[in-house]
Amino acid sequence: MLYLAVTEPKSSKPIEYSLKNSDLTNGEYIYLAAGCSSCHIAQGSKNKLILAGGQKFETPFGRFIAPNISNSVKYGIGSWEFIDFYNALKLGQSPEGQHYYPAFPYTSYSKMKDQDIKDLWTFWKTLPSSETPNKDHELPILFDIRRNIGVWKKLYVSEEFVSEKVDRAAYIVEALAHCAECHTPRNLLGALKKNNWFQGAQDPSGKGRIPSIKTKDLRWTKEEIVEYLNSGFTPDYDVVGGKMASVVENISQLSLLDKELIAEYLLRLK
Repeated sequence: MLYLAVTEPKSSKPIEYSLKNSDLTNGEYIYLAAGCSSCHIAQGSKNKLILAGGQKFETPFGRFIAPNISNSVKYGIGSWEFIDFYNALKLGQSPEGQHYYPAFPYTSYSKMKDQDIKDLWTFWKTLPSSETPNKDHELPILFDIRRNIGVWKKLYVSEEFVSEKVDRAAYIVEALAHCAECHTPRNLLGALKKNNWFQGAQDPSGKGRIPSIKTKDLRWTKEEIVEYLNSGFTPDYDVVGGKMASVVENISQLSLLDKELIAEYLLRLK
């Protein structure tokens, strides 16, 4: 009985949504900042608006395959209401009440502002459909029991920010861009080690390491960080690669002020 109580899906608070009270332009901006396309476009696709899914992500817990989250009614989320979208981002659960695996970074998105989620939904409904069928995750026994994720959520999902200064810089980095999901190491259960915030991590695939971007390790100036986010070029004339290339493609389209705020946040990480 305790197990059932702990793992039971949450009920979200009542929340109203209307098209006239949402901002389509801001919704597109949030879409870029949140990097939705980085994981959910098809492998090799250049179209950042067709969220057909299918990319594979190797982790210590098995292979996760990004789902189709286009507006397809059959294969995507075209039949969802706003509350379904809200619950996915804030609570990490499906319209049927199933827990999503935290390969979907709702641990970060749970910190998003309600208005930004409304605006994002308004933009989302303008995106095209893709009739690409989904593929099941390839997980070993025990890890494929979604109900167990309810226990994990109780332990590790929080709307609190790590930064002592909760400002727009923290909001962009910790909630929208979810930078810690890659740049912070994880414990044996796959949760972020907040005591090692942004200190770098083993690549989930087991190949290579994602670097620390704390000030003492990165040693870049504010101007150099902003330039990297604009162009993908590092101070030593290297160029961004791998999954980070897609991140920079999105972040480069944010305002100069927001890129400066990202840099300022990183420079606060002593």
